[in-house]
Formats: sequence, structure tokens, C-alpha cells
Amino acid sequence: MSIDWGVVQYSIPLLAEGLMATMKISLIAIVFGTALGVLLGLAAVTPIAQVRWCVRAYVDFIRGTPLLIQIFLVYFALPVIGIDMSEFWSGVTALSLNAGGFIAEIVRAGLSAIPKGQTEAAMALGLRPTQTLLLVLLPQIVRPALPPVTNELISLIKGSSLLSVISVYELTRAGQAIISERFVPLEIYALIALYYYAAISALAFLSRWLERRLLPS
Repeated sequence: MSIDWGVVQYSIPLLAEGLMATMKISLIAIVFGTALGVLLGLAAVTPIAQVRWCVRAYVDFIRGTPLLIQIFLVYFALPVIGIDMSEFWSGVTALSLNAGGFIAEIVRAGLSAIPKGQTEAAMALGLRPTQTLLLVLLPQIVRPALPPVTNELISLIKGSSLLSVISVYELTRAGQAIISERFVPLEIYALIALYYYAAISALAFLSRWLERRLLPS
């Protein structure tokens, strides 16, 4: 069985477009997911027990169910309650909700690691709770949180391949379209793997660089 190099050459630019779509989806999802995760992380350390329980239940659900099921729930459940979105935004929403659950744990852990004396000192200086949060607590978790958030982006890029099941155009979906046209699964899936590997390797390098630059040795 020989490799069809003509199909490989034909597929390279098409898969590159799919990779750009994958990166677009993942970057949008990590932005929304980070915003959601920060809010949930703050809620996880609130003194209101009911709020903490709700956040805990959400995080446990996200961590305890497959991403594919979460995608199906968003795609099929939202129209039932009157929220109609395109396949693209359904996929972005599912990935954002997934990322928010994991980032919430990063934020919660970061805030819990800060000594309570710093909050007491801020109060003694006359800072309001909002000022204490924005000026004292959150800046301290930004640096240690960057590497794990980068790792979460890597997970989103890999997870975005599941969006092909709801017909979202991304790298895997682009490859499937070529396969259905040219009937060469080996060459296309090998190329898809190389594209994912290149993108994720670059982000893994970025994550290690951030760890060296931002975290104390």
C-alpha cells in the first residue's frame, strides 16, 4: 500500500484552514472559559455555603462526565429551552463551559493558598472587599495560574476534534470531508495528527517557558 502524495499535497492547505478554525474555536472558548472560571472560582470561596455547593456540583459534573456528552447536552438541550445557536456557537459554548469548570478549580486553589493574614491586612488598611480581591488577591494567582490555563487550552484544542460530531468545521471535520471525497483515510488522518501535534507542541513549549519565567524555581 503506497502513499498518495498527490492527495497529501492537495490536503495540506485545506487542513491548514481547518487548523486555523480549530485555533479560533479554542481561543474563543478559553477566553469565555477563563471568565467563567474566575467567577466560579471566586464563588467557590464565598462564605455562603449554598453558593459553594452549587459551584462544587457544577465542577464535579464537568470533571465527571465526558466532553462528548457535554457537547451533545448543549447542542440538543439549548433549543429545547428556546436558545437557538449555530453549530459553531454550540461547540464554543460546550468547550467554554468545560474549560470554566477546570479553571474554577485553578482559581479556587490559588485563592485558598493565599494566607488569610493578607486579607486581614488589607481590611486593616481600609480596603473594601472588592478592592482587596482586585488589588491584593487576584494579582497573586495570575502568575501561577498561567501555565495550567495554557495546559487547559491544549486540552481544548484536542477536545475540539469532538465538535465534528455536530458538524462544526474544524481540523478533524476538514479531514473527514477530504476522506469522503478522495477515500484516503490513512494519509489524511496522519496529516491531521501532524497538525495537532505541531500546534500542541508549540503550546506545550509556551507552557514550559511560562513556568520557567513566571514561577519561582
